[in-house]
Amino acid sequence: MAASATPIVLGVLSGGEDYGYSLMRRVTEASGAQLEWKEGMLYPLLHRLEQQGLVASRWGASPGGRRRKYYAITAAGRGELETHVTQWRLVVQTLDALLPASPALPARWPEGSALTAGGI
Repeated sequence: MAASATPIVLGVLSGGEDYGYSLMRRVTEASGAQLEWKEGMLYPLLHRLEQQGLVASRWGASPGGRRRKYYAITAAGRGELETHVTQWRLVVQTLDALLPASPALPARWPEGSALTAGGI
């Protein structure tokens, strides 16, 4: 899971800035509730990505008036995301070539998925 968290966060932020709770909710929804991140995992990752210059943050107000920290991907973060996506596509291609055909395993990733369609 740890290896996939960085590209997932950068992928979400590639669509525009977002805040922590929304990031967790979007990951849960996108995974069909198979991935449910907790604050204790997400916020240290966001801080690390910020220290690495891959994301930037700013304080803003929520519609309810509470302060909220918003995160946005940086140019360096976009480059890192592209590297991760390229690596994941190679892993998927290799798995497709190595895995035996099985009813339990897809023969190929669904067309139009982020990994086959240029995604993210």
